[in-house]
Amino acid sequence: MKRNLWLITGMMLLILGCNNFYMICSLNPFYVEKNVILIPAVEGSWFASPAKTSQTSPDSASSKIWGLADTTSTWKIKRFFSTMVVKTKKGQDSTTYKPEDYYSAKLTRPSDSVIYEFKVVFFKIKNCLYADFIPASKESLMNSKLASGSFFEMHTLARLTLIKDSAELSWIGADCMKEMIEKKRVRVNYQWVKETGRFLLTASSAELTGMIERYADQPRFIDWNVQQARLNLSRLN
Repeated sequence: MKRNLWLITGMMLLILGCNNFYMICSLNPFYVEKNVILIPAVEGSWFASPAKTSQTSPDSASSKIWGLADTTSTWKIKRFFSTMVVKTKKGQDSTTYKPEDYYSAKLTRPSDSVIYEFKVVFFKIKNCLYADFIPASKESLMNSKLASGSFFEMHTLARLTLIKDSAELSWIGADCMKEMIEKKRVRVNYQWVKETGRFLLTASSAELTGMIERYADQPRFIDWNVQQARLNLSRLN
């Protein structure tokens, strides 16, 4: 049964594609609940632009890395509130709002009525901040590079750096993870999809957390400043 599941998954990835070759995909979250934190400073509206790296030439086209929705939209980030309708003692419907421990990132453009939405969970390991992104709308799957797996709820991992009214997000690349696995620097479960030439992480959240604890703060293993998929966020309000 398990083998059949992976066969189906591999074929779906072949047919639909994992449309982002700049970020590693994971079937499971990169965090465990005990490390999840709230960061009020990220709430608000932001303008996103591609960040330059030492491996990026000045005239390189950002469209090769980012989808149109990613860098031409206003990013609106706010804590997510779930809603629930309950009955009052008088039998009337009453809507209650419950704050969740994650955020909604909505990408909107004035010329586009479509909203590209992501669930973002922030967590902290060894004094470093990270963000786990997962698409929350079908439009995101087709028009944003942050949606790593078409029609699959894939997770991507970014390191978050906050500096006054700006922020930087740097996603760990598939090539970086591939090198770490091939050189046996990390030992995590994964699936190699030969037809697409992609690694798909299948490790548990606990295993992924262990990997981050051991390697993510060491540039010799993961240099966040040279990852290809990086964004600068500038606060609008």
